[in-house]
Amino acid sequence: MNKKFLAAILMATLPIACAAPSADNADTTEAADAAGTVVDLGGDPQGPVYTKNQGETLALSGYDAVSYFTGDAPVEGSDEHRVRYQGFDYQFASAENAAKFQAEPAKYAPQYGGYCAWAIGANDALAPGDPNVYKIVDGKLYLNFSEDVAEKWNEDIPGFIENGDKNYPTHDASEHYAK
Repeated sequence: MNKKFLAAILMATLPIACAAPSADNADTTEAADAAGTVVDLGGDPQGPVYTKNQGETLALSGYDAVSYFTGDAPVEGSDEHRVRYQGFDYQFASAENAAKFQAEPAKYAPQYGGYCAWAIGANDALAPGDPNVYKIVDGKLYLNFSEDVAEKWNEDIPGFIENGDKNYPTHDASEHYAK
C-alpha cells in the first residue's frame, strides 16, 4: 500500500479515534479512555515489557518511541497522545508521531520490551532499560541499563543481539524485573 495513502487514511481517521465514545459505541471506551488513549491496537505481549512498577502499563517510561528515529534526542511523550499496543501504553509528543506508531508499531517499539539489551543478550536476564541510553541498530531501538553497560554492549552488538533474540522469547510476558 502506498505510504502517502496510508498516512492520509490515518490522519483522516485520527479525529474519529480521538472522539469520545457515544452511547451507541460505549463498548469502545478503550479507543478514547479517560487516560487519553488514542487507539488500542490490540495484540498480546510478545514478551515482558519494562514498566517502572509491576502491573503498570506505561511503556518506555513515557518517552515518545518515534522521536528516537526522527530527532536528535528522544523526547517525553504526552498523556494526550497515547497508543495502546500489546497491552501497554506508549505516549507521544504529537498526534503525528502517534499516527506513525499506529501505522508501524513493531518498527518503533523498543526491542526486548524496553529491557536492557546487554542484560538479555549477555546474561539472559531482565534489567531495566534507561530511555536515555539507547542505540538504533538496523532500524531497531535497543535500550541499556546505563552508560557503563552500553559500553559493554558496544563491544559485540551483533553477538548480543543474536543472543538476545534467542533469549527474550523464553521469558513470559507476565515477568517483571525484580530488584
